[in-house]
Amino acid sequence: MMAFDMLNVEHKEIDVEVTRKNVSSKETLDIVSKALDEEKFDAVFSINYYPILSAVCNIYKVRYISWTVDSPVLELNSNTLSNEWNRTFVFDRAEYEYFKEVGQNHIFHLPLAVNVNRLDKYLSKTDPNPKFGGDVALVGSLYTEKNPYERFAKKDSYLGGYLEAIMQAQSRIYGEFLLPKLVSDEQLKEFKENLPGFYTPPEDFTIDDKMTMCLLYLGSNVAVIERRRLLTMLGERYNVNLYTGSGSKGIPVKNCGLVKSLEEMPLVFRDAKINLNFTLKSIRTGIPQRVFDVLGCGGFLITNYQQEIAELLPNDLVMFGGDEELMDLTEYFLSHEKERKEIAMEGKADVTKNHTIERRMVEMFELAFSI
Repeated sequence: MMAFDMLNVEHKEIDVEVTRKNVSSKETLDIVSKALDEEKFDAVFSINYYPILSAVCNIYKVRYISWTVDSPVLELNSNTLSNEWNRTFVFDRAEYEYFKEVGQNHIFHLPLAVNVNRLDKYLSKTDPNPKFGGDVALVGSLYTEKNPYERFAKKDSYLGGYLEAIMQAQSRIYGEFLLPKLVSDEQLKEFKENLPGFYTPPEDFTIDDKMTMCLLYLGSNVAVIERRRLLTMLGERYNVNLYTGSGSKGIPVKNCGLVKSLEEMPLVFRDAKINLNFTLKSIRTGIPQRVFDVLGCGGFLITNYQQEIAELLPNDLVMFGGDEELMDLTEYFLSHEKERKEIAMEGKADVTKNHTIERRMVEMFELAFSI
């Protein structure tokens, strides 16, 4: 909401879902309807897409502007996505293209951004902190504690072995999401029969079960495989600080636990010599929020190859396309401080000029109200 304030956009904030995670659709309907009855609004805005908000706005004939920051957002498969009052912004271009191809209107591709003003104000008053420095740092989950693939009951079967093989392969491939092409309809059927609680969408959803399997279940396990392998390789050679709520037993890194998003995470990004980003495979082409956050703090970043990163931020960071390249880049930039700092400065300057939250919101409003 700080972006609305910076742009002098009058707004009313409804934060019930921030404080209570189990708010029902009925309660959301009542709260939003009451607000729309009491005052005149030009639009309703949300982070990620909520079918109930779309339905309400369609009734009241008020634009519903949403911006995805996660992937997958399964709610995009709701039939409400075609409502004429929707203005849906998707950060991953591959996901945008998919929904555009199946005939969805009023949907746009919009990369994420960073609140540089907030970060600058905070970091300008905060000295470098040795606690958050160090050679190499990763802030993020290992997905071991929230991996839905673990519910698959036949890991020792032929199917389990096959899935393990294709997940291992996918964990080493950047720039292409191959899993849906490697799973047959028969394998999908067997998988669903042996995974209790396989995602069942509401009746008004149109969703591909194979894509759900590959994004939600296999994709999560690929993240576990990839992050454990890469951190083990790096930790055996370098000093790596891992900031996470996940268990890291068997991985030779220093588990520093969780960091506070607003007060401590920016210090890690600024003060670590090298920050790491490993993008979830469910984000097929898009740029994760973590990338913009690191650059916005003036940090140096090594990230996996991602198509939109290469297009939008080619000189702002360093990308790797394989395990050995990651190791070589880490070794090189730990010993080339001047070059490392120059790239970090270029990244900070670029996001400050071209990728601020205010700039994105202006673009969003122009698109949302132009049709």
